Amino acid sequence: MPRYRLNPTPEQEQALLGHCAHARYVWNLAIEQHAHWSRHRWGRAPGYNEQSRQLTAARAEFGWLRAGSQTVQQQALRDFAQAMSNFFAGTHKRPTWRKQGVHEGFRQVGVKPHQVVRLSRKWGAVLVPKCGWVRFRLSRPVPEGVRSYRVTRDRAGRWHVAFAHVPPPVPGPVAGTVIGVDRGVTVSAALSTGDLLKVPGLTPGETRRLELLARKLGRARRGSHRRARLKAALTRLKTRQSDRRKNWVEQTSTTLARQFDVIGVEDLNVRGMTRSAKGTIERPGRNVAAKAGLNRGILASGWAMLVERLEHKAPGRVYRIDPAYTSQRCSACRTIDPKARESQARFRCRSCGFACNTDVNAARNIAHETRLLCTLVGTAAGPAAAARGRSGSPGRTNREPQPVPLS
Repeated sequence: MPRYRLNPTPEQEQALLGHCAHARYVWNLAIEQHAHWSRHRWGRAPGYNEQSRQLTAARAEFGWLRAGSQTVQQQALRDFAQAMSNFFAGTHKRPTWRKQGVHEGFRQVGVKPHQVVRLSRKWGAVLVPKCGWVRFRLSRPVPEGVRSYRVTRDRAGRWHVAFAHVPPPVPGPVAGTVIGVDRGVTVSAALSTGDLLKVPGLTPGETRRLELLARKLGRARRGSHRRARLKAALTRLKTRQSDRRKNWVEQTSTTLARQFDVIGVEDLNVRGMTRSAKGTIERPGRNVAAKAGLNRGILASGWAMLVERLEHKAPGRVYRIDPAYTSQRCSACRTIDPKARESQARFRCRSCGFACNTDVNAARNIAHETRLLCTLVGTAAGPAAAARGRSGSPGRTNREPQPVPLS
């Protein structure tokens, strides 16, 4: 979904905030209704049609709800119905409450072609119900035939509009090229070609300012205007860091999808790896502070986001490889030796003497396993691989590790 920066006037911003509040209220009301619903007493929980009828009755009774857009409120119910369907299908978690200042947004459907116009080379405008024409930055051409859009407001107070559109996949070179990508914390992405990529974060000056603002925020009185200003400044810095990470992921994924036919990545459970280690009162966790720092490093490197965007831009060309022994196996002689990793960045094989960067060695092992997996599933790593465009990832390989020779 291509996203554009909205530039509403102060009056339009208040109207947009009203739409967000109504959508959030309807969503939370549906959450509360399903949470207190008793199947044994009232039967099956109400679906979208019944909730839409109840919304019509509520709008007729309450003027403040009637003053909002009916389509915005109905789309909130449709989104909730879809979220419940995804939950029962087992693909997503159960929908949760939406909070003011965190979940600010709404969706609009039934968009006509004349409701999205181009004003100049840099600006466009979109027609929002009860807000009028809202200008947005025309950073890229608007896709043709859009039928819906979503308006959101991030924690830094910036407004965006995203038009529902599935972009075409990025074509590969059709030259039979295979690359392995090893994700890490010190090095965000190491490629089998020897390149080491790092997510750009905050500058040293911005990091010092972030620490200073965090200390001031801890001393500020809750509910005060000073605390609100400090929190806003802190959020702007963190948003800047998040924007740089997203931009790096987009550029890196596009480059990899454009330059290579087959891309191999480790099949990592990032959500499980970044789970808190606090434990419970009965069974408290160990090394909680170190684990929290590791979790922050993993999330700051954008592991899951990089693979997700690769699968979007290169569908059928991304293979998930079993991560076992990728950092302990020599990419030259294929010997597994846990002591070959001399340090975080240095790998030296004790059998053949091969020396390399640890992450690059793991990326080359991933590329090797990817070539073997392409052979097993009958996909040639070449022009046929890009032409066939198999959907999904074949999964993990289950090869037995090679024995470690005595040295």
